[in-house]
Amino acid sequence: MKIFKTNNQLETIEVGKKIGNLLNPGDVCLLIGDLSAGKTTITKGIGMALGVKKVINSPTFTIVKGYKGDKGPFYHLDLYRLNGVNNDFDLEEYMEGDGVCVIEWPFQVSEILPKEYLRIDLERLSEEERKITISGIGRYQRIEEAL
Repeated sequence: MKIFKTNNQLETIEVGKKIGNLLNPGDVCLLIGDLSAGKTTITKGIGMALGVKKVINSPTFTIVKGYKGDKGPFYHLDLYRLNGVNNDFDLEEYMEGDGVCVIEWPFQVSEILPKEYLRIDLERLSEEERKITISGIGRYQRIEEAL
């Protein structure tokens, strides 16, 4: 596992950029952390590294937001409110698709998660400080080692 400590949002975005530079189409990242832990902030950095030009914000009420990036599609899922939602879309389509998929609150659908993924744990240490722990599961160990 690789651990980063950030002191503000810009540093958290920079960690996201480092991660994003190592991702390829078809990769899946699982973001774990409490509310306000920085999940969407690190996702902004990942998206920037993938060449997303639009503003990335939380898809809390829409569940999925898709973006065009220089390396292909970028999918940002927030499954926090998934319980009780009538899903008119196939979540596996995003996780097995041709883009990079970042999932907040992934264990809402633990039964369909891939066996290999990049796990990113975010912990809020103070108003601005975050502890970011990155674990590569399976083939994603290459990303963990490269960081």
